[in-house]
Amino acid sequence: MKLRYESRSAEETRRIGEALGERLKPGDVVATIGELGTGKTCFLQGLVRGLGVTETATSPTFVLINQYHGRVPVYHVDAYRTRGLTELLDLGLEEFFYGDGVTVVEWADKLRPLLPPHAIVVTISGLGDEPREILIEGVTEDIAPPSSR
Repeated sequence: MKLRYESRSAEETRRIGEALGERLKPGDVVATIGELGTGKTCFLQGLVRGLGVTETATSPTFVLINQYHGRVPVYHVDAYRTRGLTELLDLGLEEFFYGDGVTVVEWADKLRPLLPPHAIVVTISGLGDEPREILIEGVTEDIAPPSSR
């Protein structure tokens, strides 16, 4: 199933992410793709909020992986500064994909060959003051649109 949303604010982007996060379960992988400044981090902040995480998620650009505690463990991977697939494999990334938590990946286009077939792919486009288009692929059910929350 493919879902398409339009967001006109950072909070609306967070609400779309939160609606998805509320439906995620252990073993799910969410891969986000989009240019710098499109709102991937805002989306992931909402997503982890939907998973019951009370702290604000930040991009783990310098440590590569942050772990949060919600109703399930949440592993937040940022592949922006990675130098190749080998570096990610050496981190044990594949173990996260099939583990007991939910793994969310920013800059997932850098590791697309490593993504499991069950990954939910979120592509965000739009820059500056433009509305964001959020395309969610790989979900099995519709999520509540942000206007109904």
